[in-house]
Amino acid sequence: MQSANDVTLSVIIPITERYDDLRKLYLHYEEALAASNHSHELIFVLDGVNLAALEILKDLKSEFPQVEVITTNRRVGEATALAIGFERALGSTILTLAPFLQIEPTEINRVLQEFRDGEYDLVISRREPRIDSVLNRLQSWIFHRLTRILTKLSYHDIGCRLRVMRRDVVEEVRLYGDLHQFLPFLAYQRGFRVAEVPVRQSETDKKRRAGHPGTWLKRLLDLFTLFFLFKFTKRPLRFFGLIGSGLIGAGGLIAAVTVALQLTGHETIAGRPFLILGMLLVVLGVQLFSIGLLGEIIVFTHARKIKDYTVSKILE
Repeated sequence: MQSANDVTLSVIIPITERYDDLRKLYLHYEEALAASNHSHELIFVLDGVNLAALEILKDLKSEFPQVEVITTNRRVGEATALAIGFERALGSTILTLAPFLQIEPTEINRVLQEFRDGEYDLVISRREPRIDSVLNRLQSWIFHRLTRILTKLSYHDIGCRLRVMRRDVVEEVRLYGDLHQFLPFLAYQRGFRVAEVPVRQSETDKKRRAGHPGTWLKRLLDLFTLFFLFKFTKRPLRFFGLIGSGLIGAGGLIAAVTVALQLTGHETIAGRPFLILGMLLVVLGVQLFSIGLLGEIIVFTHARKIKDYTVSKILE
């Protein structure tokens, strides 16, 4: 084991479903990392019980004792696997990589150089040009187009796993669910400086991957989560209040028209569902508005702990 003073760069590789030959992968990555000026550690985090991958990692550990391997007793998802690696990391700089050759390993040092020279908090990579299938590129374009519409931020390849960041980023941004893919958005929201660097895609990363309808539904829900976290985390009443006010207005209008028709003798309320519909909309709107108010109270009571900025420098 290395001490914290010996390590400047911690490399985290979460292993979920897809992975390449892990021994060859390690040798490719290690060759590229050896060319950097960093004293580094490499941590594999195995997500869940995968006996085949575990045996490979055991053999890798016996051959290269400096490699650290962490396993979980059940599937926890890539975001949690990354968070586990972050907690274990010793370096002041954190680098994440895919468990398969997604990019050319030689590009790692170029991203590290950009991170050092640009004084960024987080540098993500963009596979450019994309050499995988047209379907993959189309899916990626649609997904990133939606993120730009919802957040007004333009990132082109948040699915690329090559990222380098300061320790402050992983300490401030909490990952759960599938939010790891939205790390640059969440980091930007917290006030960190984010840059995107083009990298060469690996020749072995051309496989066509058609998204399952269930996967697309999950992505849409994740986008909704991102939109809410990005826009209304500190202002929940603006979200719930807007929807609630609309429902209250619509329900009140329906109820008022129905009552007016009854009073003028044009129609009778009996046997017509419009009055009930109007009242239901009003009740639902009041409930949503109340949720927004409760959210505002929670945000207010925790306001001192909520920080959406970082201090860049202090000149003395």
